[in-house]
Amino acid sequence: MIKYQHEAFKDFSLPQNAEAYQKGLATVEAYLGQDYPLIIGGERITTEDKIESYNPANKTQLVGRVSKASQELAEKAMQVADETFKTWKKVKPETRADVLFKAATIIRRRRFEFNALLTFEAGKTWVEADVETAECIDFLEYYGRQMLSMKDGRPVESRLDEYNRYDYIPLGVGVVISPWNFPFAIMGGTTAAAVVTGNTVLLKPASTTPVVAYKFVEVLEEAGLPAGVVNYIPGSGAEVGDYLVDHARTRFISFTGSRDVGLRINQRASVLNEGQIWLKRVIAEMGGKDTIVVDKEADLELAAQSIVKSAFGFSGQKCSACSRAVIVEDVYDEVVARLEELTKALSIGNPADYANFVGSVIDAAAYKKITEYIEIGKGEGRLLAGGNADDSVGYFVHPTVFADVSPEARIMKEEIFGPVLAIAKAKDFKEAIDIANNTEYGLTGAVITKNRTNLEYAREEFHVGNLYFNRGCTGAIVGYQPFGGFNMSGTDSKAGGPDYLTLHMQAKTTSEMF
Repeated sequence: MIKYQHEAFKDFSLPQNAEAYQKGLATVEAYLGQDYPLIIGGERITTEDKIESYNPANKTQLVGRVSKASQELAEKAMQVADETFKTWKKVKPETRADVLFKAATIIRRRRFEFNALLTFEAGKTWVEADVETAECIDFLEYYGRQMLSMKDGRPVESRLDEYNRYDYIPLGVGVVISPWNFPFAIMGGTTAAAVVTGNTVLLKPASTTPVVAYKFVEVLEEAGLPAGVVNYIPGSGAEVGDYLVDHARTRFISFTGSRDVGLRINQRASVLNEGQIWLKRVIAEMGGKDTIVVDKEADLELAAQSIVKSAFGFSGQKCSACSRAVIVEDVYDEVVARLEELTKALSIGNPADYANFVGSVIDAAAYKKITEYIEIGKGEGRLLAGGNADDSVGYFVHPTVFADVSPEARIMKEEIFGPVLAIAKAKDFKEAIDIANNTEYGLTGAVITKNRTNLEYAREEFHVGNLYFNRGCTGAIVGYQPFGGFNMSGTDSKAGGPDYLTLHMQAKTTSEMF
């Protein structure tokens, strides 16, 4: 098998790439404001009730109007998916993988269009959008290859008069509830993992970013995915989401989103409903409060650059974003001064302009929550940079840094999910790790140090699912850094890793005596 290589990112300093992105923006701009139907069993269904998706950087610009599923239509989709499962589960794994490989090729050809759609619908800058499109391609190709390596099961021992086999079989109908912050990569990856393992899917994308999900389902259709395998049913979480999570025929739920919603799904999925004959499986990724620790023996410029990029890339709207920096007191003042300088130099504005490093936040609710936390922060730390916001045209929050924050402060403990960084001082490296662990989450973290003993201490004691040394704490690459966290960060499902597909299957042992 060919050694897996992740999709390379584009260099926009090259004129041909910059020109291609501009063409992508023009392509998407030409179809802004269109209506999109539900897709159930391949049938396009238009409803009177609509979800409207707006550009968060230009809040009056309609990206698209998407039909909204009701409980009645969700039930129809469930029946279609349940029936389609009977045939799809028998399709050869090689054929299922081929659908993913072809879908990856189609997306690669339309890369700049999808990049541009992410800019319009999610407020992603050129770099952030391109990285996400590359990640979606990676998920499709990686899971396709993983399925080929698992299609014959795993070896087990046999004896002289006995032959034993250990095979994987699919689970059934999965409900995929995808997030707005990676509306292409995570949505595409979670859907692809369920499909390639032989399951059928009810896809309920985030209501703020439903158009990119529709375009992805079109790609799957073009790639040869049979009708009914993936059913596109955007709708209300309280109405459609709860209904499907509770449904007796739902076999598993794949969720990415907030802690509170993840806990609610886990609780509802644990209830036995009439006609249900299995324990529902929950795959959940639920957020983080992530820390970069800077030791006294560190490359301080690397530390400052890593913190700023990890804190303010995509306006801090990543579950992996650095929202806390803990710096050993020996180098605290020097690093803090550099962080202030770098943050104040960041350009903020419409992400359609390549010059801007920071775009908008996703919507009015996010804007309100983040600006409220900034006001809290003004009472909990020393404001170094930012602290201001403007929602007159789009939802823009300036990158904000607070220094001298207590480890017990709210902005050090609670997930803000925006461009807000809190900095705390530690007397030594051990205390810095203790502060980093002082959270209910456990997703990502990073340590900047040249001290090998301290790196090994962190490897053992820093309790996060993804720990990075001498780099930022964002940017896990499929197949290279399997992604998922501990504690309230979810089920540590390790997306893009060698075990992920097994969560969508069950193992069956057969033993034959001769």
